[in-house]
Amino acid sequence: MNIQWDSQNYTKQFSFVHQYGEDVLKLLGCPPGSRVIDLGCGNGALTEKLAQMGYQVLGIDDSEEMIQTARSLHPELDFRVDNALTFSLSQKADAIFSNAVFHWIDGHDQKRLAANLARQIKPGGILVCEFGGKGCGEAVHSTLEKSFARRGLVYPRTFYFPTIGEYAPLLEEQGFRVECALLFDRPTVQKTEQGLENWIRMFVKEPFAGISDEMKEEIIQETVEALRGRLYQDGKWFVDYVRIRIKASLLRADNQTEKLDD
Repeated sequence: MNIQWDSQNYTKQFSFVHQYGEDVLKLLGCPPGSRVIDLGCGNGALTEKLAQMGYQVLGIDDSEEMIQTARSLHPELDFRVDNALTFSLSQKADAIFSNAVFHWIDGHDQKRLAANLARQIKPGGILVCEFGGKGCGEAVHSTLEKSFARRGLVYPRTFYFPTIGEYAPLLEEQGFRVECALLFDRPTVQKTEQGLENWIRMFVKEPFAGISDEMKEEIIQETVEALRGRLYQDGKWFVDYVRIRIKASLLRADNQTEKLDD
């Protein structure tokens, strides 16, 4: 993943991430006792929900800080630090669930991700995921891009926001049957009066690497004011999220035939 997390602030101010994810859990439909992986489990809030649904659950996240928080909040559950591209299970999963994770993985690694998901799921098993889709946060990112450009800087687009037409074939190539795919707008309310600047500080980190704190503050405040008329409504900040939600089942038993680019 291309971000370092502040797990305490994430848990306190951005609980909407896992709260929206609760709706995605309904797509699983696995019988109780099924082995389910929560991939990119963060602070473990949805891992706990999966356990309450009767699943044998393992939470996996690439962030040691997030896993430490998850273990402290949910000591009765099983968590481990691992990478979505390379994690390996001694016992294949009946299902892999992932919420708000895949857009953090670089586009050139998405094929590797799909291949590894296929390797870790039983034939007939389920993948359920939701993440940022085409146009997610575009008002914020395009305004930041303009603020960077005014200072002679390039704003790197570090997120991967695909369409259904772009993402479904990646899964199908690895033996998945895409059973359900939705792309939809989901304007997302922020908790505080400083909601938009807090959102930028939490989720837009790599573009500011190497930029002075003073210039970073100028860019953030300029962006906030530029978007106030558009994203500030009835005393609350909204970020213009677009989500892609997918349910797929693994058709073939032999998942070792994937062709990965060098």
